[in-house]
Amino acid sequence: VQLQASGGGLVQAGGSLRLSCAASGGTLNRYSLGWFRQAPGKDREFVAAIRYSGHTYYADSVKGRFTISRDNAKNTVFLSMNNLKPEDTAIYYCAADSSLILSSIRLHEMYKNWGQGTLVTVSS
Repeated sequence: VQLQASGGGLVQAGGSLRLSCAASGGTLNRYSLGWFRQAPGKDREFVAAIRYSGHTYYADSVKGRFTISRDNAKNTVFLSMNNLKPEDTAIYYCAADSSLILSSIRLHEMYKNWGQGTLVTVSS
């Protein structure tokens, strides 16, 4: 499956953005889907994930501000980001995997399929 992320941009602190990740070449119904981000000079870090069951998982740094959701009919996963902070500035990547176990859902190295990334810049 191929993933295409979009929706990044420049926003002021306190603002909102909605990222989308559309899949092609397969259906996401049975996939675990994740969002990760990488800031300059930093490692890629987990942001949020949603399993095929619909259960969601978040990094502590975004809990209460970000919401991950999926639309299986549109073969798309979303990341709604509210109350954005300058420290949220990063390239955001979507990822998918059909065989993740729960204990691996926050580990970027366990995802087989990746989108190209979309840049989010939050100004103070």
